[in-house]
Amino acid sequence: MKYFEEAKYIWKNYVPKSGQADTVEGELIRAIERLRYEAQNNGNCNWDEGFELFCHYLWEVLNDEETFDHNVLREIKMDVDTLLNFDAPYLDDDVYDRISDHIIEWTFTHKGPIKREKDPKQYR
Repeated sequence: MKYFEEAKYIWKNYVPKSGQADTVEGELIRAIERLRYEAQNNGNCNWDEGFELFCHYLWEVLNDEETFDHNVLREIKMDVDTLLNFDAPYLDDDVYDRISDHIIEWTFTHKGPIKREKDPKQYR
């Protein structure tokens, strides 16, 4: 992971102990780490709509042509699709780390923190 310290900063400063983050950056990091934990520690046995919402949120925000070129967007989409395949939990760190790095690259472009409205459907 190229941007471990930057991701750690967002985790410590923008991800609450429970519930959704108030910033886009915080929610992105919260989403990828919740997905990582669910796959690696639980084998996706708790997978439900909340985890799908995390995947869709990651793609919705990171699908950003201002920040990423076509090849990177294709890679992000493939990585998110890998995580959406809950029947085959992805256990290695590479996909999670790569998405985390793209989150940090997105934050470099958008120079936040950026406030967000909480999703009433997201209970995870």
